[in-house]
Amino acid sequence: MILSPAVRLLLRWVAIGYIAILVLVPVGLILWRTFSPGVGAFFASVGTPAAISALQLSLLVVAIVVPLNVLFGVPTALVLARNRFRGKSVLQAIIDLPFAVSPVVVGVALILLWGSAGLFGFVQNDLGLGIIFSFPGIVLASVFVTVPFVIREVEPVLHEIGTDQEEASATLGAQWWQTFWRITLPSIRWGLTYGIVLTVARTLGEFGAVIMVSSNLPGQSQTLTLLVADRYNRGAEYGAYAIATLLMSVAVLVLVAQVILDARRAKAAK
Repeated sequence: MILSPAVRLLLRWVAIGYIAILVLVPVGLILWRTFSPGVGAFFASVGTPAAISALQLSLLVVAIVVPLNVLFGVPTALVLARNRFRGKSVLQAIIDLPFAVSPVVVGVALILLWGSAGLFGFVQNDLGLGIIFSFPGIVLASVFVTVPFVIREVEPVLHEIGTDQEEASATLGAQWWQTFWRITLPSIRWGLTYGIVLTVARTLGEFGAVIMVSSNLPGQSQTLTLLVADRYNRGAEYGAYAIATLLMSVAVLVLVAQVILDARRAKAAK
């Protein structure tokens, strides 16, 4: 369908206006509220013990979630891309489940599994290992909501590169780990890196699942997103704006990383 120049121009401005209303205006308003008292007030707000503790906890969760997703995500992607088996479509649907299920539902499900009255309640009751309303619960919730990212970024790359090089390596006598390290891993590095970037962004920004399984105690089990909600609910709106700006800064860095990775992936594909 060929559109006239006037229609194309109108659609362009409609799209720009839509993005501006939904994204640029709210973000700009938060930035204005954050920096209107001055840069010093911003650093003072994000430098409080509660904010520093929340940042450290969030980064610690990221440091645990990312390796777990890589460790289990890459083999899963290899299984899906290199094998045909009964139940494959079911496994694919399970992997995509975090995209469809509300994070709050994820939190409730974890409580039913790992709570003191849950299916695996003996872990807390008999072994004394607290899962829900403690740090392990936050990690479990974050892992669940980020499971698809590495798998869904690596699997298409594996389909694209095929198996010729891996089969040639095996024919020449290479062990499976040598083939993976020298052939497979370099081929999937951009997809894997992109999946890691998305995992980091989702882990830092997760709220619904985390708030269900966290005790939300400042300085103990409060992530950055929980700190934003806590400050806003207590009437410390400026503190909430400051932490929200900090999270947006991280999001911008992630966006820049995505753009760079897209450019390098496109260059490598040529």
